[in-house]
Amino acid sequence: MSIAKLPHVFARRPSRTGPTRREAIATMAAMCEALILGGYGEATPATERTTMKITCLIRYQIDPFQREAFKSYAESLTRIIPRCGGHLVGYFVPYEGTNDVAWGLIAFDSLAAYETYKARLKSDAEMRENYAMLQSKRLILREERNFVEAIEGSLNRPSTLAESK
Repeated sequence: MSIAKLPHVFARRPSRTGPTRREAIATMAAMCEALILGGYGEATPATERTTMKITCLIRYQIDPFQREAFKSYAESLTRIIPRCGGHLVGYFVPYEGTNDVAWGLIAFDSLAAYETYKARLKSDAEMRENYAMLQSKRLILREERNFVEAIEGSLNRPSTLAESK
């Protein structure tokens, strides 16, 4: 069978105007690691920093017409996640571009710490209430989790553009 006769899935896709999914995940990973390592705000001496070993990047496909409801859900997680043992880096909702993708970033010392965190989440009354609300309103259409670690030396690298002028 020639390539011309293959199903349309192999057809050339139109060029994209935004970042690819992989580029977006890489960008979010760099952001979260910079935040975890104290890349924003006042400088913290290396001896005082607590480095989280892994970060869970959660990609949500949300109902774009329920963006505000998703924001409320994420705001409630600012209490729940730390209480259950996760280091909440932050939640992000669409601002410009794709209107149905949101992100959550949570860091842990290890996968074992993540497993302990999941068990605590299941027994947390406020989280169970939030989950029931999510299901009833169908805010989240799809969810993906990726675990990443930082590449030392690649974090929090400011632009050198101003220096070169």
